[in-house]
Amino acid sequence: MPAPARRAPRGLALYATVICLLAVVAAVVSFVNGQWLGIIWVLLAGLTSNMAWYYHRRARSVPAERAG
Repeated sequence: MPAPARRAPRGLALYATVICLLAVVAAVVSFVNGQWLGIIWVLLAGLTSNMAWYYHRRARSVPAERAG
């Protein structure tokens, strides 16, 4: 008996992308104001961009696995 199908993580990819864009904006604002705290925002943007990429690729591969 096959395992029940899980919901595609398309929503998580979208949320991670939005957080990434907000982190980039926060980093720019921090650096413009002369605050070195922007480094943390850059790191967060990198993390969330990797998460968005992962969930996007995972959402694309789920239908292919179901068909095959």
